[in-house]
Amino acid sequence: QVQLVESGGGLVEAGGSLRLSCAASGTIFEINSMGWYRQVPGKQRELVATTITRGTRTNYTDSVKGRFTISRDDATNTVYLQMNSLKPEDTGVYYCNIDFIDRALGYRRSESWGQGTQVTVSS
Repeated sequence: QVQLVESGGGLVEAGGSLRLSCAASGTIFEINSMGWYRQVPGKQRELVATTITRGTRTNYTDSVKGRFTISRDDATNTVYLQMNSLKPEDTGVYYCNIDFIDRALGYRRSESWGQGTQVTVSS
């Protein structure tokens, strides 16, 4: 089994900053990618940022480029999302996601999601 524990959400004024963390543990052999998604009521979950191949490649949705930074610590299987210059439209539930090789499933590729953490940006 794999567990993702998220932390760092909260309420912040526009222009402020928050840092999200997500620690993965369990039967992980290797992580292919780690990422953050967000969802608001009535809309589909959308990609915010991902880091691939041990952090050598990163991708961001256009609306957060230049403001958000994704990073990862491979020693602890933790991914971070530093969010600066926050805007009210960044409000939503942020979910951590990992794409990994699972030792418990015969070293098969698998995926896991965190429980979500609320980010609210007031205007």
